[in-house]
Amino acid sequence: MSARLAVDIGGTFTDLALEHGDRRFTTKVLTTPAAPELGVLAGVRSILANAGLQPLDIEILIHGTTLATNAIIERKGARTALITTEGFRDVLALGNESRYDQYDLNIVLPEPLVPRALRLTVPERLDNTGQVLLPLDEAAVWALVPVLQREKVASIAVGFLHGFVNPAHERRVRDILADALPAVPVSLSCEVSPEMREWERFSTTVANAYVQPLMAQYLQRLEAALKDMGMAAPVFMMLSGGGLTTIATACRFPIRLVESGPAGGAIFSATIARQCGLGEVLSFDMGGTTAKICLIDNYRPQTSRSFEVARVGRFRKGSGLPLRIPVIEMVEIGAGGGSIAHVDALGLIGVGPESAGADPGPACYGRGGTRPAVTDANLSLGRYDPARFAGGSMKLDVDAALAALSAHVGEPLGLSAPLAGLGVVEMVEENMANAARVHAIESGKTYDGRTMIAFGGGGPVHGCRVAEKIGIDRVLVPSGAGVGSAIGFLRAPVGYEVVRSLYQRFSTFDVDAVNTLLADMIEEASEVVAQGSFGAATQQSRMAFMRYVGQGHEIPVMLPARVLTQSDVAEIRALYDVEYARFYDRPVPGSDVEIMSYAVTVSTILSAESTTIVEPTSFAATPARHQAVRDTQSGEVANWGIFDRPQLAPGAIIKGPAIIAEDETSTLVGPGWNARIDSFGYIDIRRETQA
Repeated sequence: MSARLAVDIGGTFTDLALEHGDRRFTTKVLTTPAAPELGVLAGVRSILANAGLQPLDIEILIHGTTLATNAIIERKGARTALITTEGFRDVLALGNESRYDQYDLNIVLPEPLVPRALRLTVPERLDNTGQVLLPLDEAAVWALVPVLQREKVASIAVGFLHGFVNPAHERRVRDILADALPAVPVSLSCEVSPEMREWERFSTTVANAYVQPLMAQYLQRLEAALKDMGMAAPVFMMLSGGGLTTIATACRFPIRLVESGPAGGAIFSATIARQCGLGEVLSFDMGGTTAKICLIDNYRPQTSRSFEVARVGRFRKGSGLPLRIPVIEMVEIGAGGGSIAHVDALGLIGVGPESAGADPGPACYGRGGTRPAVTDANLSLGRYDPARFAGGSMKLDVDAALAALSAHVGEPLGLSAPLAGLGVVEMVEENMANAARVHAIESGKTYDGRTMIAFGGGGPVHGCRVAEKIGIDRVLVPSGAGVGSAIGFLRAPVGYEVVRSLYQRFSTFDVDAVNTLLADMIEEASEVVAQGSFGAATQQSRMAFMRYVGQGHEIPVMLPARVLTQSDVAEIRALYDVEYARFYDRPVPGSDVEIMSYAVTVSTILSAESTTIVEPTSFAATPARHQAVRDTQSGEVANWGIFDRPQLAPGAIIKGPAIIAEDETSTLVGPGWNARIDSFGYIDIRRETQA
């Protein structure tokens, strides 16, 4: 029996999941921000002890981390320089001249990761077809070496105008720098983000260079520490797009790891949806620092080619640094168990985005935190048993939670600490519900008929109330929900996506050129996947990003997974019209369509999990104990039944209000909701009108 281990480093907790044959073990440990590998090692030791295994028993370790994201947000990456085409040093600052708030006269825009003094230029120029208009001035490149040394630059990004069409100049600069500065890593835009739009391409390349030394050093330390522990298993990294890759590839393109943890959560939800035959679900992952919401249709999460990080405007699209990488599309807000509550200048309760994290953590952790967090508010309402939190490994301090709520929320508003906690919880749930509403609207979808899959440390706690607010009548809490993202890692394929730009119009479509491009992309992606697939069968998907001539944004359209012929052009155009009508109600007849770029994904084929369902006999469950809980909707305090999840057999029925407790989380079954343990051991919660 093989043993497979997954590790997900979050802002507050590091989650681990281990599968050995048909047994699963899970655990949570506090993240160690100063040296994340220490938390990983502590968790590995703990979970191996629980499973009765040795390090050599692990066949594969899959890892996801927020380290790259946090380094960009906190501006703790390497001192980075950008070498670009003469006359274009300010592309990073100018962006595309858009404003995320048209009417804010004092608008704050995100600062580039590279200061202007380190945005260096050399004479060279290519046209949009890749033809050389001005040869690269190699002497100018050599002249930059003393500047880079004097400024103690630790990483370099290279991005030239139209470098994605012809990479010759960028690669020559890398060769020169490799000779002059062999210890300094170099990121090329033609490799990191080979697509048109120089701002997004340069921004992505700079971000990759910015986090590359940090990520490479961390991954090397982790690998060495695991080997010292006696583990010989290969380590794979979770990518933002939902695939797995080797550490070597992750060290080369660490920017692809920025959403690795949330991606695991989306895969977890998609797996549960397929297992239960749920075609349309909402993935709701609430952890210690953030909440992530993702729409999943036909068992596939939505994907995107663009992403923003380090937004300066809270939840404001366009206020962050743009990244062009494959990501699972989701909305992420600063609403987790560690999100700090406060009263703003208008006398309103605000929650997040600042988080108490793992150190010092919420006030109730007793680690020096004095400001109230969402966990403190939940504790004040009686939602947690302070002696049994995290399986009893962490005793919560109720008095500290009440004191923090009273000082920072209750006293300014004239409320008792429990009522202040009620306000905090109601506010954070409304924030999450509002984010979910906006995400559905932006995606052109609704929540009618959807099931919410709630997981993470906080998802099952807040799932029912958020579902009520957005009109969802069914919530599913899988087993292992508290470490759902880590379990998702174990369900991910080894995969890699390659994106290239090649401008085409349907009226003049060059089938041979497109087939040649796609073949090269498949070869590149296959080489990366082969490093970790160990001969497993693979599959591929192809996608084109298209728009009507004159428009500014593209929509993705799936291409047939075969060599294209001229007869396919009309079929692809028809597919575009259907997809465009789904977004914008109707196509535009008579208008030509242009293809801006192509994406190819190669991934291993995962075996389908058994979906045989045997309905268990229903019976009323008996609570293990009772606990005084304040309902957030009515504000009333009542004794709720507390049920221990490990003791609930399939078929058990729990009538709300009640709490189902387990080591990594608690599930709240609100008033007007009923829960049933299904044949998989999942908690299936439905409104009484739908039961």
